[in-house]
Amino acid sequence: MAKSEFLKEISNRGFLHQCTDLEGLDDQLMAGPVTAYIGFDCTADSLHVGHLMSIMNLRWLQKTGHKPIVLMGGGTTKIGDPSGRDETRQLLSNEDIANNMAGIRNVFEQFLTFGDGPTDAVMVNNADWLDDLNYIAFLRDFGRHFSVNRMLSFDSVKLRLDREQPLTFLEFNYMILQAYDFLELSRRQNCLLQMGGSDQWGNIVNGIELTRRLDHKQLFGLTTPLITTASGQKMGKTAGGAIWLNEERLSSYDYWQFWRNTEDADVGRFLRLFTELPLDEIERLEKLEGQEINEAKKILAQEATALCRSEEAARGAAETARKTFEEGQSGEGLPKVSIDRARLISGVPLYELLREAGLSKSNGEARRLIKGGGARINEARIDDEGYLVTDSDFTDSSIRISAGRKRHALVETS
Repeated sequence: MAKSEFLKEISNRGFLHQCTDLEGLDDQLMAGPVTAYIGFDCTADSLHVGHLMSIMNLRWLQKTGHKPIVLMGGGTTKIGDPSGRDETRQLLSNEDIANNMAGIRNVFEQFLTFGDGPTDAVMVNNADWLDDLNYIAFLRDFGRHFSVNRMLSFDSVKLRLDREQPLTFLEFNYMILQAYDFLELSRRQNCLLQMGGSDQWGNIVNGIELTRRLDHKQLFGLTTPLITTASGQKMGKTAGGAIWLNEERLSSYDYWQFWRNTEDADVGRFLRLFTELPLDEIERLEKLEGQEINEAKKILAQEATALCRSEEAARGAAETARKTFEEGQSGEGLPKVSIDRARLISGVPLYELLREAGLSKSNGEARRLIKGGGARINEARIDDEGYLVTDSDFTDSSIRISAGRKRHALVETS
C-alpha cells in the first residue's frame, strides 16, 4: 500500500500501470519534493485527448507537492518516435517544430502552475542539448552502453518488425536520445522520475540504466495504461478526427460534446482519470442508471472542459448544448464557418459545407453521410448527395448544419 499522497491518488484513480521500483519511489516521494518529467514531441500545434493521461499525471504530481518538468521534444521531433507507429513519421522543418511548440505551450498553461518555486512547473527543450551533440563522441561515450539485442526486444521496435513495417536507422536512434534526455535532466534538474504511456516503458528503462552506469544514481520510471473506450476504440479517436486540446483546433462546445457523448460503461473511469472530483462522489455518479447516467455525463463534460479550457468556456458550452438540444434553438457558441454570399447564387454543395465546417474530413465522407441520412439543415434531413445550399435555405444570414444528432455548426454569410 502506497504511503505517499501522489502514488495513492494515481493508484486509486487508475493511472498506475508499471513502476520500476514502487517502494523505492514511494520512499523518495515521502522524503520531500520529487522532480519528474514527461516528454512531448512537437508533431502538431496542439496535443489531443490521447495525451491527457500524461498531462493529468503531471497535474496530480504538482497538486501533491512535487515538481513537474514538461520536456518539449524540439530535438527528438526531428527524428520521430517509432513507438505505436506502423510507419515512419513525416519529418518536420525547424520552423514547423517551433510553431508546434508554441501551440503546445498554451495547453499546459491550463493544467500546471509555472514559475521559479520549488514545486512550480518548468518547460525545457531537449534541442538545448541534442542539437549540438558531436556524433562520434556521443557514440563513443553513450552508444556503447546500449545492446542492440535488447533494443530489438522492446515493443516499440518489435511490433514494427513483426508487422514487416520499415524501421529506419534514424528512428532506431530515438530510444538512445530519449535515454540521454533522462540523464541530462537528472544532471541539470535533479530529476528522479520519468513518466509516460505504457508504450514508453523500454525507453524509460534505458534512461534509468544509462544514468546508473554513468552517474551511479538511482532513477525511477512509471507508466500509465493504454486507454481504450468500452467499445474498444483508442481514446480520443473519433470519426471526425482527433479531439484536440487547443481552442484553435477544436471549439469548447465540441470538446464538451465529446465528453458528454461518453459511453455509459466509461463514465466512472473517465471521471476518475480526467476530473478532480472526489472519489466518493464519482462512486455515487457511476452507479446511476438509465436516463440518470446522462447527468453524470454532463458533470464529466463540465469538469473536463473546465480543466482544459476554463470554467467560463465550460459553462458556455453547457448552455449552448441546453439551447440546442433542450430548446431546439440554433445555439450561440457552435462552431462557425463563413461563406461569401456570392457563392450562393449558383448554390454550394452541402457536402462542401460539411467539410469546411469540420463535420467531415473529406467531400467523400460528407457524401456518404448525406446518403446515409445523417446530414441535416436546420433539423431537416437532407439525403440528396448533390443538394445545393442556396440563399433560400438561410434565415437571418445563417443556417445550422448537422452531422448526426450531436455534431453541429453554424454557416453564416458574409
